[in-house]
Amino acid sequence: MSLAESRPRPDGPARGRPRSEAVERAIMEGVMKLLEDGVPLAELSIERVARTAGVGKATIYRRWSGKEELFVDVMRAAEPPDPVLPGTSMRDDLVVLLESLRRRGLASRSSAILHNVYAQMKSSPKVWSAYHTCVIAPRRALALEVLRRGQRDGELRPDVDLELANDMFMGPMLVRSVMRPDADLPEGLPEEIVDTVLAGLRPVSSTVS
Repeated sequence: MSLAESRPRPDGPARGRPRSEAVERAIMEGVMKLLEDGVPLAELSIERVARTAGVGKATIYRRWSGKEELFVDVMRAAEPPDPVLPGTSMRDDLVVLLESLRRRGLASRSSAILHNVYAQMKSSPKVWSAYHTCVIAPRRALALEVLRRGQRDGELRPDVDLELANDMFMGPMLVRSVMRPDADLPEGLPEEIVDTVLAGLRPVSSTVS
């Protein structure tokens, strides 16, 4: 898997570079090469990455604080990009978010490397914690903001617990993607999930003509 088109990371604190996209790309592709060669995540040291990428360890540490931060960036670049929300309605935004989850599920199924790496991440507390903090938590916060806006705009009943509602919308796609790898992930599934769940959560007045 090539990271030649690696995606930019969200803005964050400066890490004392001069920045070189070519050098960063070489480092991230070095990580992927090691993974493709079957090197376990636990053995993926900065020294080994530097040797594979043809750079010095200091070059890596000028860009990433350690293996966990580097690995999170590699995984973020290997995954489908985070979506741009249309902002037209809560329903439309939720459909886009679930479509992104569906595409990640398909990518994991089609890539033995991604599937294997996800499994290894969960067995490495430091790496999983970094991935959760930098990737999963912001995605969940975005979904909750969509629900919060929908509740404010009258698309969601005011008594609905937003944390629970988020699980209700995202849960079915996650179950199919992660816990049921044999289950279909067809086009149109995001709309079906959102509309089914929303039928029970939208204000009654909004369903009456």
